[in-house]
Amino acid sequence: MQDQPKFILFLLGSSMLSFVILQSIFPIGGDIDLLLIHPFISESGSFTLRNNWYLAELNHRYVKDLLTAVYLIIFSAWLMSFKVSSLKTRRFEFGYLFWVSMLCTSTVGLLKSQSQHACPWNMTLPDQTGFFWDFSAYAGHCFPGGHASLGFALITGYFYYRQTNTSRARFYFTAGTILGFTMGWAQMMRGAHFLSHNLWSFWLCWFINAVIYASFYFKKKMQLFAVMPPNSNII
Repeated sequence: MQDQPKFILFLLGSSMLSFVILQSIFPIGGDIDLLLIHPFISESGSFTLRNNWYLAELNHRYVKDLLTAVYLIIFSAWLMSFKVSSLKTRRFEFGYLFWVSMLCTSTVGLLKSQSQHACPWNMTLPDQTGFFWDFSAYAGHCFPGGHASLGFALITGYFYYRQTNTSRARFYFTAGTILGFTMGWAQMMRGAHFLSHNLWSFWLCWFINAVIYASFYFKKKMQLFAVMPPNSNII
């Protein structure tokens, strides 16, 4: 509990600072997005790796299926905890990991379904000199990056385990970050997303986890205030 107030301030500060950075330095379809995605575009504006097996099947299909299976295993463990006595003590753990992760991916999916931002492969139009970017295109519902959010949602484990199991917390943060950005970069190479799409997915997963983590902290602190006698110090 000693470091909790500082960590809560860190969560709030990092969320606000990263929001400003994304808004000002990484605008959707901005110079950085176009610079990083340009190597994967042909002279006529097509994405030559769009149907590449490793990117379209291995990354977008099989890795997605693998992560879906991981979440289903966690969900199954949560359901079993209502019947299996040895799992009852871990019911909150499994429930937290699954439902918070699903809140992350569902939020990204909902925003994506309502978004008017097109995929990069819908925005390149050939002309006599090569191609140009059509930023008026609205087809695709490609913001934020839904595929990458499956990986990023694993950082939920970092928030849950950071006080009780440091090594496991680091594993979840590292795995979630690497998987999310790797999956997102592969989608960039295909022309499905800009870097900014995936950065916003990471921010949303981080922010949702930060809000829930802070909510549990303040709820627990209020409960302690309710039961502690007067003049007691609570850190």
